[in-house]
Amino acid sequence: WLSSSSEQWAGWAIIMDFFNPFSQIWYHALFYYIIYTSLIIFFAYFYTAIQFNPAELAENLKKYGGFIPGIRPGSHTKEYIEKVLNRITLPGAMFLAGLALAPYIIIKFLDL
Repeated sequence: WLSSSSEQWAGWAIIMDFFNPFSQIWYHALFYYIIYTSLIIFFAYFYTAIQFNPAELAENLKKYGGFIPGIRPGSHTKEYIEKVLNRITLPGAMFLAGLALAPYIIIKFLDL
């Protein structure tokens, strides 16, 4: 009974080590970096979608007499705001991903 129990705990320790982001397994796994970067970019777009409502912004601009030069109020303003948000979210998300990956890259190249 004791030997099978210790074998179960050893298997459980391997699983726990695999899911530990600070484990040595992860520092050399390209798959982890890809998933990590993808999640950062996804959640950056998700956060932007939750925080900024282009339809509401366009409506408020029109309601209070504001406008974007060269863009007609209403649906054109909404489309323009969506386009701008999509354009500026990607570089911001990539910067955040680079910032988040910097410690892993430094650890890998300095062999820490």
